[in-house]
Amino acid sequence: MKRKQTVLVVDDEKKILELIQSYLEASGYTVLCARNGREGIDIFEKNAISLILLDLMLPDFSGEEFCRTIRETSNIPIIMVTAKVEEADIIRGLKTGADDYVTKPFSPRQLMARVDAALRRAGDVESPQANPRRLLQYRDLIIDTEQRSVTRNGKIIALTRDEYNILALLLSRQAKIFTRDEILESIKGGGYDVFDRAIDAHIKKIRAKIGDDSKSPKYIATVYGMGYRIGGTQ
Repeated sequence: MKRKQTVLVVDDEKKILELIQSYLEASGYTVLCARNGREGIDIFEKNAISLILLDLMLPDFSGEEFCRTIRETSNIPIIMVTAKVEEADIIRGLKTGADDYVTKPFSPRQLMARVDAALRRAGDVESPQANPRRLLQYRDLIIDTEQRSVTRNGKIIALTRDEYNILALLLSRQAKIFTRDEILESIKGGGYDVFDRAIDAHIKKIRAKIGDDSKSPKYIATVYGMGYRIGGTQ
C-alpha cells in the first residue's frame, strides 16, 4: 500500500535487530542490518538508504561518531535507539545530528510510528517551512526554500533536516516569537513525546553552524520564558 523505502538498522544486539526488522518488514519497508558501525557505514555507502535506526553503544565506535560520519554527506533521518536514558546523553546525540530518539526498552509500535513520521517529514517538500521558489533572508543569512539550502556570506551551511526546518520556520515570520511547543509542532507534527530541551539543543547546534554567539546573538535571539525569534540583541 505504501513506500519502498529502505531502513538501515545498526545495533549489536541480535534480538533487537530481529525484532525491529520483523516490524519494519511487516510495515512494508526493506530492511538492512548491521552489527557494528563499520558494517553500517559500508552498507550506507553501497545502498540507497531512506532512514537509519542507530544504537548509540556500538562495539567498534560510538553511535555519535557514526552519526557525525553520516552527516558529512547526508541529511537522511536518523533515529537513535539507545539504552542511555540520561537527558545529557540524549541531547548529545541530537547535537551530533540525530533527528529523534527512542529509549530501550521501547514499544515497537511507537518506534514504527516514529519511523513513519520521520519519513513523512523527509518527503514533505511543500510544508510552510519549505515554500517553493522563495528566498528567506535575514542579514547575510539566506535560505533558498526551493533548493532547501542555507548560506551565510555565500558559504553553504550544512544543517540536518530538523535544524533546517527550525531555521526556516524562524525566518518565515521574523517578527514572531516562536514558543518551544510551536517549534516542536513544526518539526514533529505533534506526534512525539519530546522534551523542550531537545529544541534548545537544536538551537545551540544551529547557532554554532551559522556562527552566532549565544551570549550576544546576531541571528537567533532567546526570549526568556517564551521561546526564540530571529533578530539579534536589541
